[in-house]
Amino acid sequence: MNLFYRTFALVLVTLAPLTGHAQAVPQSQGEITLSFAPLVKTAAPAVVNIYAKKVVQGTSSPFSGDPFFEQFFQGFGAPTERVQSSLGSGVILSASGLVVSNYHVVGGATDIRVALTDRREFAARIVLADEQSDLAVLRLEGAQDLPYLPLRASDSIEVGELVLAIGNPFGVGQTVSSGIVSGLARSSISLGRGYFIQTDAPVNPGNSGGALIDMAGRLIGINSEIISSSGGSNGVGFAIPADLVAQFLAQAEAGADRFTRPWAGVTGQSVDTQIADSLGLDRPQGVLLSELHPESPFSKAGLKKGDVILAMAGAEVNSPQEVMFHLAVAGVGKTVAIRYMRGGVLTEARVSLTPAPDTPDRAALAVADGGLAGLAVANINPAVMSEMDLPLAVRGVVITGVEGPLTRSGMAVGDILLGINGEGVKQTADVARLSQSGGRRWLIDALRGGQRVRLSFRR
Repeated sequence: MNLFYRTFALVLVTLAPLTGHAQAVPQSQGEITLSFAPLVKTAAPAVVNIYAKKVVQGTSSPFSGDPFFEQFFQGFGAPTERVQSSLGSGVILSASGLVVSNYHVVGGATDIRVALTDRREFAARIVLADEQSDLAVLRLEGAQDLPYLPLRASDSIEVGELVLAIGNPFGVGQTVSSGIVSGLARSSISLGRGYFIQTDAPVNPGNSGGALIDMAGRLIGINSEIISSSGGSNGVGFAIPADLVAQFLAQAEAGADRFTRPWAGVTGQSVDTQIADSLGLDRPQGVLLSELHPESPFSKAGLKKGDVILAMAGAEVNSPQEVMFHLAVAGVGKTVAIRYMRGGVLTEARVSLTPAPDTPDRAALAVADGGLAGLAVANINPAVMSEMDLPLAVRGVVITGVEGPLTRSGMAVGDILLGINGEGVKQTADVARLSQSGGRRWLIDALRGGQRVRLSFRR
């Protein structure tokens, strides 16, 4: 019997480490008082509140608010200006006063004020901003010796990790919420692109631009978006990974006036079950290349239409967004190792990352006179495709700006010009010539969102 009890006790001792994660009553005063307070006390001073103002152009119309007449008189009325205010959060990333936030918080702002937790306020100016990445770097005027957060490499983050979200929700003041990493490599539901960390830490309007930190006080992401039908937190928030923030910050410190990301020059789709079966894959994985531009760095590395990219820089990729993310964090001038499959054979290659070539000449044109005065156009080349997010297959002339009375014509930025008054448009020189040849009535053929449209207006 004694032997039985000794054996049973030994089993209990052996199993103890395996069951240590089960719920238990705190055994000491230290366990009772466990909290996030020390972590918050260290990290919170590096998270700031941002107040931004920008001037918004508009028109004053007597039909404004009328559901019937407003649709027929859009763009008519006297030009007006109004000041639009926004609030959000930001994170200090250098002692000298570089702050990162979201583009949608400060983009286009004419007056930016930043408030620290110690109640100091600084004027700020935008150093670098990019709408597509939804990031902006600010410089605090006259700041020095500020607290800042270190960055954590994104490939080390795992689902299930504890995280804290720090920001300024609803303008009530700095607030801390806790949760876990719910998912990685998420695409934005609203934007349909991007690469995000998903968290269930409560994030609300005003948290945008704030910090998502780990239990060591390191920044793992910039809180950017939420999924909500009510406008409040539903436990589904998205943060921009720190690796992309690091690349953005590096370019800002180098004096870049625009964020430059490597050009892929490819289109592709995630491999689903049906595609996997047709390709002989044992499971859905990778990104199937459906189109490559002749100047694409992937094309130059030997990849072809129908290849399946499985991994980049040692990390599996299963969506086009993941491919673009790995390119962006690597940066221009670097080389990325990729693994892909062609005809059932695994192959490796190295892709040299370059910006989209600005050749042939875009020949940008702002029409100054004639019937199309106020229209800005450019010849489509890889750089223009990248800047304006155009499909790889498009050619010809794209509208880059519409100003003055021409705003009432129906033409829009991003439209691909096909013809003017029945004459074909191949290059910007055609637009300049045809602007002088028309009368009062104008007929424009264009491609918009892949659909052909015809616009008619008078000057």
